[in-house]
Amino acid sequence: MRAAVPLAELTTLRVGGPAVVAECTTTESLVATVRELDDAGIPLLLIAGGSNLLISDEGFPGVVVRIATTGVQIFGTAPATSGTSTDSASAGVGTAAATRVKSATAPAEFEAAGAAAGEPFVVADAGAKWDDVVAATVDAGFGGLECLSGIPGSAGATPVQNVGAYGVEVAGLLRRVRLLDRASGEIRWVEPGELGFGYRTSILKHSDAAVVLAVEFGLRADGSSAPLEYRELAAALGATEGESRPAALVRAEVLRLRAGKGMVLDAADHDTWSAGSFFTNPVIPDDKVAAVREAIATSVGPDVSVPTWPADGGVKFSAGWLIERAGFGKGFPGPEAPARLSTKHTLALTNRGAATAADLAELARTVRAGVAERFHIGLEPEPVTVGVQL
Repeated sequence: MRAAVPLAELTTLRVGGPAVVAECTTTESLVATVRELDDAGIPLLLIAGGSNLLISDEGFPGVVVRIATTGVQIFGTAPATSGTSTDSASAGVGTAAATRVKSATAPAEFEAAGAAAGEPFVVADAGAKWDDVVAATVDAGFGGLECLSGIPGSAGATPVQNVGAYGVEVAGLLRRVRLLDRASGEIRWVEPGELGFGYRTSILKHSDAAVVLAVEFGLRADGSSAPLEYRELAAALGATEGESRPAALVRAEVLRLRAGKGMVLDAADHDTWSAGSFFTNPVIPDDKVAAVREAIATSVGPDVSVPTWPADGGVKFSAGWLIERAGFGKGFPGPEAPARLSTKHTLALTNRGAATAADLAELARTVRAGVAERFHIGLEPEPVTVGVQL
């Protein structure tokens, strides 16, 4: 263990005070460390990619367990045109990752109950970089994950948050999650139906009952993308909504679009010193939609088009649109502020190099209050907060 490690070094927002850190590079050491700390009654905080965390400037008064497991294995037979040979290393993955393309017959521990015979899939350790996982599957000739390219963070965090982008969500791709039950000590594979998925959430979020050890995703054997359901992406690829394109082409376009919004990590670009989208798009219940639309029309005019999407039990409104129309433009509150909205995307709160957690929390509260006052909509933060009140 290392003492007094600045947690700012472990998060994409680059804020957070000191803590004792135990780094676990194998699943076995991760399980043993969590069990040992739990038995001793020592508070622990799990961190992998650190992309969805806002940690207080005081740090964490326990032990931070850093999940640094990196294994990625792909099972299945790639299309003959992919140029990938069976049991050969896959390109496009960080050198730290132990990534292999395996034969169609998977070991018993990776057999997914009810999966179609011969369906390819990928198994990734919780600490593997998520974009490395996506890159490995695409480079191996498979499709399915490409719309989730460029999302920072770890593979193990994706089911916790039910990560989604460009019309695709983890809940629709996941086959299983391997969990450590902290109360019983049991380790088992859990299927999606047990995880209570919702919009950017699951039963794993805001809960310390279980630790994600590995994830398993189904892939598309023909190398085609998931159906293109996001209009901006489909148009950029010259496709109609619902069509597919080669996964490699879709991945390249997703990375281009995300980079243009400051949503691909770049140490030299402070617009990427963020937690990605800081607020979720609010889902307004059907019985309140008319009142919200009236508030918006009163504020910005009756003829202004409001970006919305259908959602279960209501209508989803664009958080970024609401933030900007409430008076918080790109770069708010100004060039001298240590914490600002991204200059590329109003939904991202960014650290301009010297921001503290308190600075970011104050900015978040200001934006939330402004949107609530103007449109009567309460924005919900997407990151997990540790010792910070929003």
